[in-house]
Amino acid sequence: MTEMLSYDFMQRALLAAVLVGITAPAVGIYLVQRRQALMGDGIGHVALTGVGLGFLFQTSPVWMAVVVCVLGAVVMELVRARGNNRGDIALAMLFYGGMACGKLLVSVSAQAGSGSLESYLWGSILTVSPGDLATIAVLGAVVIAVTLGLRRQLFAICQDEEFARVTGIPVRVLNLLLAVMAAVTVTVAMRVVGLLLVSALMVVPVAAAQQLTRSFAATQAAAIGLGVVVSLAGVAGSYQADIPSGPAIVLLAIAVFAVFSAIAAPLARRRHRAATPAGPTVCDVTLPEQREGAGTDRSGREDPVPSRGLAQ
Repeated sequence: MTEMLSYDFMQRALLAAVLVGITAPAVGIYLVQRRQALMGDGIGHVALTGVGLGFLFQTSPVWMAVVVCVLGAVVMELVRARGNNRGDIALAMLFYGGMACGKLLVSVSAQAGSGSLESYLWGSILTVSPGDLATIAVLGAVVIAVTLGLRRQLFAICQDEEFARVTGIPVRVLNLLLAVMAAVTVTVAMRVVGLLLVSALMVVPVAAAQQLTRSFAATQAAAIGLGVVVSLAGVAGSYQADIPSGPAIVLLAIAVFAVFSAIAAPLARRRHRAATPAGPTVCDVTLPEQREGAGTDRSGREDPVPSRGLAQ
């Protein structure tokens, strides 16, 4: 461990892993609540176009991917909000078109000596430069500030948009903001786990945390903690075993989910037994025969039959 920390590239890799481990679940929990777990995967397809443009124009692929992802996420949210029957087809064309365009642009720029797309598809955390780390830190701070600072409002629109709209919450603005934050998270994480696997880091820690937690706040905190742990462990394991860091992080997250799922069932049974009263619940019910024998007061009205309700 000491030897690993002595290298500058590993220090940058571990810092990037912590930032991505925080930001991905922080956004992913809202996508899971809205049943849009694969939204990050779709944005990752669109991000390839931004990476290709970065290679083509000899600029930062990360920042170009941010611009393209934000535009793609806004289009995705507008299509979802319209809710027409052909929305799935439009989104599919957007996803596949983004991937095809990205590959085409990279292949054209590669003839001029540009870099390879492989590190952006599967992640290459050991090649994170100081500039990449600064970009990840800035974008990650924005995502964390929005997802944690607007937690109540975002939770409200994820649970019931109509109720949130009635209470005065700007639903359309927050929906677009959440889509933009998802797009930014994809570009933040693509150097760590890759565009093809980024959705897993946004969803799997949340799904694992849901196995053991019972409230939104607890799930969010546990998911962020798991995201950081599996990211750090995946990077450290990839260094020791000389394997790609992105697949290592995702497989480790899935393993944690499997363990938590195995623990969840007996834990739920224990909670149920603890919440169940020791003795049988007795209910005093007034029978029709008792009503007939009820007395009358001075005004001739029937005396009410006493009812003690449920036994405590």
